[in-house]
Amino acid sequence: MIKKISLGLLIIVLSTSCVSKKIYNDLENKYADLKKENRSISDENADLLKSKSQLELDQEALNKELAKVKSEREKVQADYAALDKKMDVLQDSYSALEKNSNESLKLNVAKNRELLEQLEAKEKALAFEQEQLNKNNQRLKELEDLIAAKEAGMRKLKETLSNALNGFEGKGLTVEQKNGKVYVSMENKLLFNSGSWAVGTEGKKAVVEVGKVLGENPDISVLIEGHTDDDPFGGSGPIADNWDLSTKRATAIVAILSENKKVSKQNLTAAGRGEFSPLASNTTAEGKAKNRRIEIILTPRLDEIAEMLKDIN
Repeated sequence: MIKKISLGLLIIVLSTSCVSKKIYNDLENKYADLKKENRSISDENADLLKSKSQLELDQEALNKELAKVKSEREKVQADYAALDKKMDVLQDSYSALEKNSNESLKLNVAKNRELLEQLEAKEKALAFEQEQLNKNNQRLKELEDLIAAKEAGMRKLKETLSNALNGFEGKGLTVEQKNGKVYVSMENKLLFNSGSWAVGTEGKKAVVEVGKVLGENPDISVLIEGHTDDDPFGGSGPIADNWDLSTKRATAIVAILSENKKVSKQNLTAAGRGEFSPLASNTTAEGKAKNRRIEIILTPRLDEIAEMLKDIN
């Protein structure tokens, strides 16, 4: 649609002025380049969303594996206790049988001796398993401590952000912790004018405060998501649609965070979600306002947890 409008305007300009064909061709080439760049950004956004989904699946798998190991540990411990009790009974029986010289009793003694040897062999095997379980228990304890530490760290991070952003309370900014992550949500009324991706003065102050906190927490992964309502984008220029607009807005937030030299750019990811992840219904003006937002999602690194799970047999 933009191309048709631009072409129509160019035809009118060419018919009413002395604009050369070279200028027209240059404009056409620039438009084609912008379309290629838009497609590239959309592809990168899809890859980032896929990576995010994979990380969430990995975390869920880790939690299931932890529960499974705990269950197996309790079962082996119960089996070991039962066999140990049975062995005590057989040892008592064996001692009583050895005192009797009756041939039939001697035969029973031999059988019991054989059974006792089998039980001793199994006890050694169980002792080895118990040793392995003890090692696994220690690793599980370390894993639980690490998970607890990360959760405590995220709670502290949430409190730090809430204190840093206290001055923006009531201006469309919220901070909350859920699913092991911290979410900083900023409505567009704090950040952008309608149809624009240029961050306003007040909004930039809020983003800079977030950057200060991130600079002191270098082990946090940061996903910046741009969201819109479902009203079609009606502006002109380099924006194709709401998805394109939300991506540019997310990238604008990344640029401000990157101004803080303590913030690692490797930890930052920008993504545009368009109108496809609303918080509220788009049937009301209030709902649309909530849906037009930037979400900064802070996630702890899970590398250490994954490595520890590899060491658990």
